[in-house]
Amino acid sequence: MDQRRRIELLSGAVLIAAMLATATVFASGQTQVASANSGVAQAVSITLDDAIRRAEASEPAYAASSAESKSAAIDRSIARGELLPSVVYHNQAFYTQGSGAPASADSPKFIASNGVHEYASQAVANETLGLGQFAAVRRADAASARATAELEIARRGLVAAVTGLFSESIAADNKLIVAERAYAEAADFSSLTQKREMAREAAHADVVKAQLAEQQRQRDWMDVKVGAEKAHLELAVLLFADPRTPFTLVRPAVADLSSRAEVDLAAAQNNPELKSVLASLRVSDTDVQAARAAYLPDLGLNVTYGIDAPQLAVNGPDGVRNLGYSASVTLDIPVWDWLTTQHKVKQEEIRRDAVRTALTATQRRLIVRLDEAYSEATTARDQLASLDASVATATESLRLTKMRYTGGEASVLDVVDAQSAYVSAQNAREDGWVRYEAARADLQTLTGTME
Repeated sequence: MDQRRRIELLSGAVLIAAMLATATVFASGQTQVASANSGVAQAVSITLDDAIRRAEASEPAYAASSAESKSAAIDRSIARGELLPSVVYHNQAFYTQGSGAPASADSPKFIASNGVHEYASQAVANETLGLGQFAAVRRADAASARATAELEIARRGLVAAVTGLFSESIAADNKLIVAERAYAEAADFSSLTQKREMAREAAHADVVKAQLAEQQRQRDWMDVKVGAEKAHLELAVLLFADPRTPFTLVRPAVADLSSRAEVDLAAAQNNPELKSVLASLRVSDTDVQAARAAYLPDLGLNVTYGIDAPQLAVNGPDGVRNLGYSASVTLDIPVWDWLTTQHKVKQEEIRRDAVRTALTATQRRLIVRLDEAYSEATTARDQLASLDASVATATESLRLTKMRYTGGEASVLDVVDAQSAYVSAQNAREDGWVRYEAARADLQTLTGTME
């Protein structure tokens, strides 16, 4: 009996050593994620930066924001082009019925026409100057800045989403490793209770309890496996054309937080939502200016050079040169439009007041969200060390409890509880890491420091 007990103690010690070695590998930070056909295709190693770049190239909402930003930049060029004169090469030919009088055979019947035959081939330059054109340029600049800020909001939202899916996928794989190890441990313990029952050192109730724990661990392992597969597919949708592509994820190192003063300064200078609302306010200001521009006159300039003659030729039949130029200046002064301009100005001022209200609300929300995000990130970071200590404690507790059970000093319920505590501690550590990464990503979206 003493020899059998020594053998069982030795086997238990070997098992615990194997579990500790697996836990060391598990905590090293490398998680292997492979699809069902990983044995056929070579798995692609993906870092968090790689995942972000791949997602930016395939996510439709981000692509739409990028297209809008590029379109707004082109609008700036169009608005500035409106300040420059336009040049066209005008060509036209007229034929008007003659009057029929012999003395004036070349006289047109329509008095508005210059002749029976008239040819125009001219270069025409037009320029219109007014406050509205300059307001349009400023509005295009502000709209482009707003589109850029909206693109940054979309990018940081995408980065935060990818970071969350990336962390959850790694955590799901680590939980799968924990579930597999717990299942193997439960099976081994079930075998141990059966051996002790055969040696008349344990009751049959211990065997039943151990078998129930084994069955539960098996079901837990199956559920965790399904959850890990779902997490992989959710991430793969953003990364690959074929979501079934095998890949591995490289777990990033735990990054520290900046000081609160640095966070506040970055949020005040780089928050994209605040930049977007400020740009919207500038757009509203220029809309008001453009509406008020209707009160002021517009200056029009025209320069024409070319031919406007009865012959399509540089010189006429009598030797007169047909080439010539003309210039005109037009000043249109608005007098009365039945208060249309006044009403348009009022409309734009109402919209501008609404944007100002949105700006103050955004500033208040930024303060609250910044406090909440920093508090969440700080708490999650501080709990990481405690969670690591809980894992080490649970591992040692399981080892000691099994040794006590083998020596007849602990019950089967003590071992099952120690196994549950070990699994819970491992899973809690993964959940804590995911919580910290999500909180840090949320904080970075507010401060504008996300790369």
